[in-house]
Amino acid sequence: MNVAFVGLGVMGAPIAAHLQRGGHAVTVYNRTPAKAQRWVREYGGHAVATPRDAAQGADAVFICVGNDDDLRAVVLGHEGALAGMSPGALLVDHTTTSAAVAREVGAVAAEGVVGFVDAPASGGLAGSELGQRSIMSGVSDADVERARAYFGAYARAVVHQGPVGTGQLSQMVNQICSAGVLAGLAEGLDFAVRAGLDPERVVAAIGKGAAQSWQLDNRWRTMVDARFDFGFAVDWMRTDLALASATADEIGASLPITEEVEERYAEVTAMGGGRWDTSSLIALLQRG
Repeated sequence: MNVAFVGLGVMGAPIAAHLQRGGHAVTVYNRTPAKAQRWVREYGGHAVATPRDAAQGADAVFICVGNDDDLRAVVLGHEGALAGMSPGALLVDHTTTSAAVAREVGAVAAEGVVGFVDAPASGGLAGSELGQRSIMSGVSDADVERARAYFGAYARAVVHQGPVGTGQLSQMVNQICSAGVLAGLAEGLDFAVRAGLDPERVVAAIGKGAAQSWQLDNRWRTMVDARFDFGFAVDWMRTDLALASATADEIGASLPITEEVEERYAEVTAMGGGRWDTSSLIALLQRG
């Protein structure tokens, strides 16, 4: 299929590469043109000057940018992707946004008879690079299978959550749970080290029991070694948790632990760790 990809950041570039390797003809746009040109030199396809140019003639357009405002900037308006899309095409958004902006974009897409999927994903940078993302999709029943045909190139799990907006709400649940797990893991590992235990032996035991998690399996060693210069950035997590907190206020949910963890992440940012991996929560304990 003819595919457009808008946003070649840490998460977007590997996903676009999987689509290209999967046999799709990929046209890319990035706000920084040099980054788009580098992607083309490495993977093929071609780069264009605007999201509208990228979307022209595309069967599906994929977006992976930073936040609500970024999404509006590349999708809406005269040079936005929707201006170049044909009726019957599919717009897939992998940005983590508010549910409200997902519904907003979905409504505009529907006016042009364009299908829309809000499709945030879990799995971090490693999941993007390995083609093993877990996608939570908010999409009309009519477009579910169309979206799955593309997701197979880079996702190991795709779960349809409901109509547009529910994908973003599910991603908020994912981040709420991930932040809580990381906070507990940071305290547990720091406790183990201070108690004179061998962290590797501890993890070998608890990793086969109720404490097992993706974070434990993939982050315990780098946490103990205080290595954080990789992965999903603290500042990105703070943005996601802020979205969750704002939504909680709207729906009457209480997130006391999430709010406490966000405050800890703010401390990590103040330490200069805004671009560190989210597992860097343990750095607050290691400094004491």
